[in-house]
Amino acid sequence: MLCVLLLLAGLAGGTYSQVTTETKTDTTYHNNAGVLKYVNPLIGTYGTTPNGNGGMIPSVSPPFGMTRWTPQTRENFISQVPYGDSDRLIHGFQATHQPAIWMGEAGQVVLTPGIGEVQPLFQNRGLQFRKKDERSTPYVYEVLVDAAQLLDRDWNATAEAVGDGPVPGGAGSVPDEVKEGANGRTRKRQIESVLRSTDSDDYERSIQVAMSADSHVGHLRFDFQHSSSNLDVEGEPWVFIQASRRNWTGEVHINANSREVYGYNTERQDYLLGPDKASSFKGYFVSRFSEPFIEFGVANGGSVIKDEIHQHGNFTGAYVKFANSTSRVEVRTGVSYISVFQARKNLEIQAPDEHTFEDTVEKVKSAWLEKLGRVSIKGINKTHPDNDPRTILYTGLFHALQYPSDFSEPTSKQDGAPRIFYSGYTDSVHTRNDSYYQSWSIWDTYRAEHSLLTLFAPERVNSMMRSLVRIFDWSGWLPMWANLVETNIMIATNADVVLANALERGFRGFDIGKAWQAVKKDAYTPPDHDTDTLYYDREPGTSYEARAGLTSYMKQGWVSNDGWSEAGSRTLDYSFNDYACSVVAAHAGENNSTVQALKKRSANYAYLWNNETQFMQARNANGTWANNTFGWTEGDDWVYTFDVMHDLKGLADLFGGREAFRDKLDAHFHGGHNDHTNEPSHHVPYLYSALGYPKQAAEIIRDIAWENYNTTSGGLGGNEDLGQMSAWYVFSALGFYPVNPASDEYVVGTPLFEEVSIRLPSGARTGGAVANGRERRLEISAPGASTKPYLGGLKVDGKPVNAPILKHSQIVHAARIEFEMSATPTSWGIRPLWET
Repeated sequence: MLCVLLLLAGLAGGTYSQVTTETKTDTTYHNNAGVLKYVNPLIGTYGTTPNGNGGMIPSVSPPFGMTRWTPQTRENFISQVPYGDSDRLIHGFQATHQPAIWMGEAGQVVLTPGIGEVQPLFQNRGLQFRKKDERSTPYVYEVLVDAAQLLDRDWNATAEAVGDGPVPGGAGSVPDEVKEGANGRTRKRQIESVLRSTDSDDYERSIQVAMSADSHVGHLRFDFQHSSSNLDVEGEPWVFIQASRRNWTGEVHINANSREVYGYNTERQDYLLGPDKASSFKGYFVSRFSEPFIEFGVANGGSVIKDEIHQHGNFTGAYVKFANSTSRVEVRTGVSYISVFQARKNLEIQAPDEHTFEDTVEKVKSAWLEKLGRVSIKGINKTHPDNDPRTILYTGLFHALQYPSDFSEPTSKQDGAPRIFYSGYTDSVHTRNDSYYQSWSIWDTYRAEHSLLTLFAPERVNSMMRSLVRIFDWSGWLPMWANLVETNIMIATNADVVLANALERGFRGFDIGKAWQAVKKDAYTPPDHDTDTLYYDREPGTSYEARAGLTSYMKQGWVSNDGWSEAGSRTLDYSFNDYACSVVAAHAGENNSTVQALKKRSANYAYLWNNETQFMQARNANGTWANNTFGWTEGDDWVYTFDVMHDLKGLADLFGGREAFRDKLDAHFHGGHNDHTNEPSHHVPYLYSALGYPKQAAEIIRDIAWENYNTTSGGLGGNEDLGQMSAWYVFSALGFYPVNPASDEYVVGTPLFEEVSIRLPSGARTGGAVANGRERRLEISAPGASTKPYLGGLKVDGKPVNAPILKHSQIVHAARIEFEMSATPTSWGIRPLWET
């Protein structure tokens, strides 16, 4: 019997609850995990459609890491991530740079272990695993997989158990031919059912596998445990490295003397989107093995060429084999967007030869404990085994503190040494005494994610803002949805809001004058071809979209529905963007007339108000109303009627007063119109509080938290969207939410925990500056919150707060925030914010 152990740091938990991996290796690195025991990276990994799941993967990397390492159960592309919780075959372990389910991969590499005959094709190298044998944490992934199928199981044999003749393809995975069509899907499920039925206590031949990762290095350990006296029967263990996938150019080299495999690929799946082509982009890798090779070769598609040491072209890879007597192999893989030389340097800086697997685990564990260990919780309402709020909150923080990603690479082990990074905008390499952040899903994340970062990662915020300004320097525009370069996905110039958010919270470690020039261009300069391009979602080959339809917006106050796509949503977003631009202008010292002109234009949302229907509605160029189903971005006229975050009194006046506004909110929620799976709905329940109806706010917020978040793999109601879904929950659990993220205010809701203690980093109070700063402990007390939803009062450091509003400065300078909770509604907070 041959047993191969693959330990991969980064997966945790079972399908619907935390599980314990039944491995035979030393797992002392799970000791002293602290609050990380509550993190379940499998949350958000299940769903039957791209929109119907969190789009997450059980990855391992440090906070904000450039590269995330994940088990690969499926090939990833735009609308599919590399792991699905319902899958039962692992095809390798992937270094991925795909930031979200609706974005593309760039420069990935996959390592797959096996036994016997090398299987380079994805559909042939799948290894069956059981959920009980999988464990995922932020710092180590462990899984037991079945190697027998690579030796003596083929799909024809599996198909015979199912019936209906042979199945085309090789061993290890359901071939593509089986997947196509309804009958194919049915048969695929039948075959996978047969695989699952083999869940005996012990595989005939198993691979127990393990992995951990730093920002630019994946560290995998393969333990080969033999019990057979005739090792020749079993076949030699091997590792296959997929350098490039089908239709993507790549190159791979083998150096047996240094025990290295290295190469690159040009894969960038978003290449059709946006104006910047990043034509020289390559993702590089260097894999260094601990044991000598007894055989090696390259692969071209499904063909293996023994003893070759170099391969160039599409669909390339390499394999290395080890002696049967080998008991352990470790492989460390450095990745880079700069060069093979830099990938090797990353490897030598972050995981040098003397670096053990446990060293890597402890390093990434410490990084996550430094972040998540700042929060402690007492007093929860765990009414269901799948709804432990501690797991939801800590996993939410784990998700939120991965984005945006730091794409800079080290030049030295010394603290403060310059960083080096590739820019797709200039298609060149830059060196700075600074990090460089990418993966900007700003239409999603401006709402709450960036406010969260100012509290939990303030030391990074100024650098993130410098990255935004740097992108403006390079491209002439702030990013909308940047994935290496601008993709033009989604709408509006919400980087204006992110900059305003940082400034309102005291962050000034970036060029504020340049930031003003950037948002001023957003506000007043239409994009190229503005009057002759529709700018529909994912329209290929377009120039920078920025505020598409700005020509119409500046001329008549709205974006014309008969001239541009998503015109209603654009008009409302541009109004809010104008407000954010006024905030930046004020911080940049611009004259009052400039500030007021932008504030005046931020009232353009009112042009869409149809007083007859009491809804927002897109308009045509001649002022007539468009069909009420047209003009919206990931929403409808119900949710966009409430899409005015900066002027709630003005919106209430359109309704005819706060009572009519409340009635519309009631109809929205009780009529089933709220869709928390998309971001335009996230602030809406807090409008009750702003209007002076805290009872309704408390009830709706708790309903949303219960219905859209749990601890199973299906525990996110919608796509995570780079931390925004989780940021909503974290803020809501604390008891407040940034309804207007371009201001310094949070609207109070209903805390979910009775006691929360947060060690705020010093930078949270000092605008990101951490030198000689002191941490401050914030205690949030809400006795009875686990069962009492309503507020009877609020105090900050003993001083009463009579309105449901907290300022950022209050939060970061306070020692104690006290919520008085009640089982029944009270008279606290029953006046609208604009009257308090």
